[in-house]
Amino acid sequence: QVQLVESGGGLAQAGDSLRVSCVASGLFVGNYHMAWFRQAPGKEREFVAASSRSRSERYSDSVKGRFTVSRENTKNTISLQMNSLKPEDTAVYYCAASTSVAYGSGSPSVYNYWGQGTQVTVSS
Repeated sequence: QVQLVESGGGLAQAGDSLRVSCVASGLFVGNYHMAWFRQAPGKEREFVAASSRSRSERYSDSVKGRFTVSRENTKNTISLQMNSLKPEDTAVYYCAASTSVAYGSGSPSVYNYWGQGTQVTVSS
């Protein structure tokens, strides 16, 4: 049974940093393209960042230069370091795993497995 479990969310002020992590079980992250999505209340789930199996990285324009995705295959973990947080970064953050070559499209539909999410709230 595949499980992705996120942790590390919480409360932050604008300009602060937070790190969220995702530990996988039932799959080896080294075999998957891994990504972070987020969903704010009343909005659709949106792509944030992805780390391919070859460790190439992709970011949405809204977080480029502020967020960094990383993976530790030996720990079956991916992380998202979030710097210079803004109130508009407030959302539930989800990690996801994909085997699709379209992993970088930003479409949630190409991701096979999802975590339950962790809340990140940024106050101004």
